[in-house]
Amino acid sequence: MKLHREPAGTHNTFTGYGDGYVMVNGERIERSVVVLPERILADWPAARFADLKAEHLAALTGLDREIILLGTGGRLRFPRPEILAPLLRAGIGVEVMDLQAACRTYNILMSEGRKVAAALLIE
Repeated sequence: MKLHREPAGTHNTFTGYGDGYVMVNGERIERSVVVLPERILADWPAARFADLKAEHLAALTGLDREIILLGTGGRLRFPRPEILAPLLRAGIGVEVMDLQAACRTYNILMSEGRKVAAALLIE
């Protein structure tokens, strides 16, 4: 049986992260971002955890995802329930974790073919 490597760039994958940045397919991103396997939404207006609003998550309900990973920066912080409510009302699972865990979990779920997005607050 021959195994063929999938062409680079087929799916967005986290290739690194650190203080104040993530890397997707080798490209450094230093501002809050939403990453899906097939595209990157670089204009997500949620800049900091303190500024996170329900409207920021409501904007993600039309992405046709089964789960959203919310990366809250360098440490785990839980948003108030009313902020998460738009995703829950839409029947979309949401997992809150720190930035590093969100990147690792996204890569696993994406490789399994799950309909996942990572909404990352990079502070």
